[in-house]
Amino acid sequence: MVPLVLIPGMMCDARLFWPQIKTFSCRIPIHLATITDYDTVEQLAANILENAPGRFALAGLSLGGIVAMEVLRQDPERVDRIALLDTGPWAEQEAVRKGREPQIERARQGRLADVMREDMMPNYLSPYTNAPAILTLCLDMAMTLGPNVFVRQSRALQTRPDQEKTLARFERPALILMGEDDRLCPFERHARMHALIRGSRLAVVPKAGHLPTLEQPDSVNHLMKTWLDL
Repeated sequence: MVPLVLIPGMMCDARLFWPQIKTFSCRIPIHLATITDYDTVEQLAANILENAPGRFALAGLSLGGIVAMEVLRQDPERVDRIALLDTGPWAEQEAVRKGREPQIERARQGRLADVMREDMMPNYLSPYTNAPAILTLCLDMAMTLGPNVFVRQSRALQTRPDQEKTLARFERPALILMGEDDRLCPFERHARMHALIRGSRLAVVPKAGHLPTLEQPDSVNHLMKTWLDL
């Protein structure tokens, strides 16, 4: 089996995938990608390719999924299979792009924790997820990464390319997965990715929001195990 490359979401680190690492690391090599050093999706993807194995399975959540699609665009032959979790294939809408500017400014002013608590984290979890520890973890990951990473990742999101053509060319195993209650990346985005990738599987995880890897890890692990053919 090829190694698995995991790409975390915005202001997250490897801990976003801890339940998956714990489950799969005894079966396959796992590589944790970083998306902290550049401010465009293209540069982030190129950096991953420089450090990734020769051929690999690729999974990304949210911003990680956006970067994963760019990895696929830049070097499709190296991607054995892809899992796109709680993400979307389109360029950023103008209103959302402009809305990031006040967040960027507050982060630069030393108010990253406020941005996370007030703007970001309220949209993360399903109403069924009674797990304050997940939000505590999200804040800790964000503060560990810091405001400069927040700015770079925000810029990358603002300028991300449309990837419909990239997905339409991919013909290997693909899993499109989302939390049923994801308010940030709704169903229509995942349905579109599923339609674009011939033979892909679309999975909606009940009682999960934008972070199903942490909210419903057993369900996600089962779906990823099938996708990985383990």
